[in-house]
Amino acid sequence: MGQSSFVHLHTHSEFSLLDGAARVEGLFAKAAGFGMPALALTDHGVMFGALDFYQAGLRAGVKPILGVEAYVAPRSRFDRTPGENDENYRHLTILARDERGYRNLLRLVTDAHLEGFYHRPRVDKELLAERSEGLIGLSGCLASETARLLLAGQEERALEAVSTYRDIFGADGFYLELQDHGLADQRTVNPLLVDLSRRTGIPLAATNDLHYTERSDAKPHDVLLCIQQQKVQTDTARLKFDTEEFYLKDAQEMRTIFREHPEACDATLEIAEACHLDLTFDQMHLPRFEPPEGMSLEDHLHRLVLEGAGRRYGDLNEAVRTRIEAELGVINSMGFAGYFLIVWDLIRFARDHGIRVGPGRGSAAGSVVSYCLQITDLDPLRYGLIFERFLNPERKQMPDIDMDFDERRRDEVIRYVAAKYGADHVAQIITFQTIKGKQGIRDAARVLGFPAMFGDRLAKMFPPALLGREYPINRALELSPELRDAYEREPEAHEVIDTARALEGLRREDSVHAAGVVIG
Repeated sequence: MGQSSFVHLHTHSEFSLLDGAARVEGLFAKAAGFGMPALALTDHGVMFGALDFYQAGLRAGVKPILGVEAYVAPRSRFDRTPGENDENYRHLTILARDERGYRNLLRLVTDAHLEGFYHRPRVDKELLAERSEGLIGLSGCLASETARLLLAGQEERALEAVSTYRDIFGADGFYLELQDHGLADQRTVNPLLVDLSRRTGIPLAATNDLHYTERSDAKPHDVLLCIQQQKVQTDTARLKFDTEEFYLKDAQEMRTIFREHPEACDATLEIAEACHLDLTFDQMHLPRFEPPEGMSLEDHLHRLVLEGAGRRYGDLNEAVRTRIEAELGVINSMGFAGYFLIVWDLIRFARDHGIRVGPGRGSAAGSVVSYCLQITDLDPLRYGLIFERFLNPERKQMPDIDMDFDERRRDEVIRYVAAKYGADHVAQIITFQTIKGKQGIRDAARVLGFPAMFGDRLAKMFPPALLGREYPINRALELSPELRDAYEREPEAHEVIDTARALEGLRREDSVHAAGVVIG
């Protein structure tokens, strides 16, 4: 790539909820089109998009670098002093150099939420020092500790701060971050950062703090910010990006902006070259189920299945025995004995405590083993159901057993799982709500300053949902002559619908999944 290339190391995707408007696939499509060797993800305080980003990068042939824009508490992450909102946190860019760094980054983000949450998930310098192995730090944007101190004229304190960060990340693991979006404060602070680099020997690195992919995305991004703040665009007392420069620029644009400091652009290539993260997705990691002393998982499963078969079938004929042994042979050869025992144990706990359990759904109904363990309640032999549709040694993939518990007592099952496997090994999974067509139209109309009834009128023109699924805007325009006519004849409707279309599908908010649980 030589000295003509560049790597963006400060990137916010849609997983910076209601702040980033960049879709992961679009980011990599553009980076690949520019011939960029790598691209980093640094969402605000979270790593929701890490795996999507990593896999999209591999598909695009662009090295994915995983990171986060962390919030750093001014003192301890445990401090929660009310009335000091301006001092609650500062920004810091952190990248994973390798697998150890990735693990440390995950731990930092977790601890920031569990221990340091106050307005935002915060780390502190003590935690950073404990988890710095395998990480690269960049000083951050205008909201960073370094920039704030320099803008306040406290250059010696800024010197102390960057020296501390260099000690934390190592002499080759910390950079002073230059950004230039045409903002007055950046024009003020950048020469001070350059001077700080000369005084300390800490190298410079140029970034662009991406929040959207194309320059044309700046307007819908501004609408997204208004949705976040529940403001209208004309409100002058709101968070607003003052330029349209927060997009994925090509190497020439970035090198032109920082032409006086080419070494800051070169550093992005050096950092990308130093990052090597190889995640594997073809290995299965099952929780450890403890069988009775002296028994293997396979022996314990075999005993439980035979006991259950006696209850289900009475005296076992040859067909039942043959099917059981065949299924167990496949299950054991694929290493899934523990999986079936875990599922059996959850079902057993629920039944023993009077919690209603569903009869089982999906291809698991084709398993006699599942039937004997009371995981399912449908006899596959009676109905001629095929085990291979559920589990096939030619397809190395996890079994998929759907368990339904009475929603009123589901939390009891989750508490049991946490108690059995340890709270550090059990977590409920996240789920995301996205901006859908009708809600997006209502949001866009409100933000653009139109009366609520205007957005409602357009939303009511949508065709009825199909099987509970709302039509996307493009399809709704095809199916609804009324909506299409408004789009073509009314400039206001045209503007609202186009704005909503630009935001459609972006993640809007996160919540805890009602029933999804991970056991590690």
